[in-house]
Amino acid sequence: MLEACLDSIRAQSFSDYELLAVNDASSDRSVAILERRAREDDRIRLLHNPGRGLVSALNHGLSRARGNLVARMDADDIMHPHRLQRQQDFLRRRPEISLLGTCVRLFPQSRIQKGYREYIRWQNRCLEPRDIAGDIYIESPFAHPSVMFRKKAVQDLGGYRDGPFPEDYDLWLRLHHAGHQMAKLPDILLNWRERPDRVSRVDQRCSREAFDRLRAHHLASDPRLKARRDELVIWGAGRKTRKRCRHLLGHGYRPQAWIDIDPRKIGNRLDGVPVVSPGWLELDRRPFVLCYVANHGARDLIAGQLHAMGYRRGEDYLMVG
Repeated sequence: MLEACLDSIRAQSFSDYELLAVNDASSDRSVAILERRAREDDRIRLLHNPGRGLVSALNHGLSRARGNLVARMDADDIMHPHRLQRQQDFLRRRPEISLLGTCVRLFPQSRIQKGYREYIRWQNRCLEPRDIAGDIYIESPFAHPSVMFRKKAVQDLGGYRDGPFPEDYDLWLRLHHAGHQMAKLPDILLNWRERPDRVSRVDQRCSREAFDRLRAHHLASDPRLKARRDELVIWGAGRKTRKRCRHLLGHGYRPQAWIDIDPRKIGNRLDGVPVVSPGWLELDRRPFVLCYVANHGARDLIAGQLHAMGYRRGEDYLMVG
């Protein structure tokens, strides 16, 4: 897998790059492969992580990078031949964009489950800065090994953070809160390998609970929500939805209503807060809606209803994963 990855980098139409390969205490043949490749190609620099773990390795590589633009890559993925050129050209033209991803294709097809297919479908249509800012709390809007970013923007935020959360999603959220614009090229420029031992599958930092805590931490300080905290309503009054949003409520937020379509729930009260139908939202003064319904298809339907009532994504409502 590493050989295929390195071949895809060597085949790039943009050739003026340095490849920083960070060894994080590997015990396989990776170091030997990279040492051989480095002898053949002086653009390759083999670094050894002075710490331990992914975040330490990422920050070490970032500190040693000579260029102003940094592209991420994982050792088992494959770049499209024009990936680096397309991203570099875009970022040169668009100085207001701090981070640029690409659409991705999962492979091999035999290992891809329905949930991941739906996630990639959503991610690959989340392209423009406005879309990314409006949907930043649904899921991580970028495949980490697809991004290229301005080194200074990330270093100014202290680099990657280590903690009980996914380090890449935390970085996207911090960039968003710092006012940085992020975008994505509409073309598939990375083949993203699906493996049963993928970090996102086996590491507790990527669990549902970790994502929920991280989202709530950043959402609680989002200016769009803080400015209208007294007008907050939450769409989704089911048990699973309430479990996901309890982290936000733990930051002192309290909805003025819960929205649901289940007639068995409508008319009830949850901790003294009424459960009402979506029609309740057709008010002269729009409240601020957080939709915690997790199903992607349902989110599209709810967005359609909200738009029909004049609600604007990112201004009057946000979807939350």
